[in-house]
Amino acid sequence: MKRAYKFRFYPTDAQRQELLRTFGCVRKVYNLALDARTRAWFTEQRRVNYNETSAMLTAWKKSEDLGFLGEVSSVPLQQTLRHLQGAFTAFFDKRVKYPRFKSRKRSRASAEYTKSAFKYRDGQLTLAKMREPLNIVWSHPVPEGAVEPTTVTVSRDSADRWFVSMLVETTVDHHEPIDQAVGVDAGITSLVTLSTGEKITNPKHSDRERARLAKAQRALARKEKGSNNRDKARLKVARIQAKIADRRRDHLHKVTTRLVRDKQTVVIEDLNVRGMVRNRNLSRAISDASWSELRSMLEYKCAWYGRDLIAIDRWFPSSKTCSACGKLTESMPLQVREWTCNDCGARHDRDINAARNIVAAGLAVSACGAGVRPQRETSRTGRPAVKQELSGASRKGIPAL
Repeated sequence: MKRAYKFRFYPTDAQRQELLRTFGCVRKVYNLALDARTRAWFTEQRRVNYNETSAMLTAWKKSEDLGFLGEVSSVPLQQTLRHLQGAFTAFFDKRVKYPRFKSRKRSRASAEYTKSAFKYRDGQLTLAKMREPLNIVWSHPVPEGAVEPTTVTVSRDSADRWFVSMLVETTVDHHEPIDQAVGVDAGITSLVTLSTGEKITNPKHSDRERARLAKAQRALARKEKGSNNRDKARLKVARIQAKIADRRRDHLHKVTTRLVRDKQTVVIEDLNVRGMVRNRNLSRAISDASWSELRSMLEYKCAWYGRDLIAIDRWFPSSKTCSACGKLTESMPLQVREWTCNDCGARHDRDINAARNIVAAGLAVSACGAGVRPQRETSRTGRPAVKQELSGASRKGIPAL
């Protein structure tokens, strides 16, 4: 499979200027091609393909106003046209919205190089139009047996940090199969609660830096727009935010790696995070927990290491269902953290009970392919989850099927 390995590097002044020029030219070509395709579509109802935009790029380089496009490597310019073609393909397939123009301040500054535009030898990477190799910090080893990179992507974030991402062809050994499943209930106080009864605390990284971030943002608001002092203040804010994001990502990697290593089947809820962050009272906490990134990590790590990831229906009442007898409670406000079942008298922790119901529903899905909506309704497949019997619990804390 193909995997990308990202490293930080420190460019020289000459490399920095060359890369900044390349980023600007990539953004300019993307916007020009997008404008040309948009005009052709709305005026002539005609679709412009990649070959036509490539011919336009040749003409732009020969023009007097855009002659500077020929001063940088042509490969990143061609690659951005291919990316634009992919964006339009996804748009016409109704998978994404219409492509947007790139902004100098808000868009990601990056350039992609293919094999013809870089040289990788003895652990040194040299890009086109550069005399010296990049000063890369090899923070983690590239796996043995990985072939030469097929593409290299250079990027610069808002905190003025430079990164290089190398896409290589490699193999990943699957973990040894084990007969264990776990349900994962995402939360705010506890980042995740497992069906085994374990609760992983939410570090709340943004709270640790909130005072520093607020002070830096107030200082930024006082600076005059366009001044050098404002650029310095903006950089300070960006570095604080980058530190928060790095800590959050590192913690999520540790949590997801442990889940994938220790369990064969991981069951999660299909949460509508985009809709949940509209709640003004919980939006900051939900964003800091980063549930979407948690799910994304679980998806690709399970695919890498031969594990099973099951996402149950978001409307499944995991919190309101008793994991001991299967009784469904009509309502349960969010502030109720512990409750007692009226039928069997079992005392439940809200999150642990939800995690146990999640793993039971996930195993029912894998066993019979049924949906996991409430039993009074049918699933999207038209079949109720008849094999799901939430009666009794095993020694491992998983409801028996």
